[in-house]
Amino acid sequence: QVQLVESGGGLVQPGGSLRLSCTASGSILSHYTMAWYRQAPGKEREFVATISWGGGSTNYADSAKGRFTISRDNAKNTMYLQMNSLKPEDTAVYYCQAASVYWGQGTQVTVSS
Repeated sequence: QVQLVESGGGLVQPGGSLRLSCTASGSILSHYTMAWYRQAPGKEREFVATISWGGGSTNYADSAKGRFTISRDNAKNTMYLQMNSLKPEDTAVYYCQAASVYWGQGTQVTVSS
């Protein structure tokens, strides 16, 4: 059983930065493709970024390109999302996903002045 725990969310001003972390337990993270999703109030959950098991391949939603960077440290069983130049429309609960089936509980990101 894979358990995913996100952290690093919070309140940040527009233009600011945050780094989210997703730590896995119960399995070896390096076995899985990982991804970040987000869900804003009243909206469906949407894809943000994904990273291959070895970290060599990444893909981003158009809204994240050029501002967000996904990475992973398999030795630490942890995935990251570095978010820069944050906008109010980035406000959402951010979820990590493993192997397309396992989800974390989410971490709130609020971008507001």
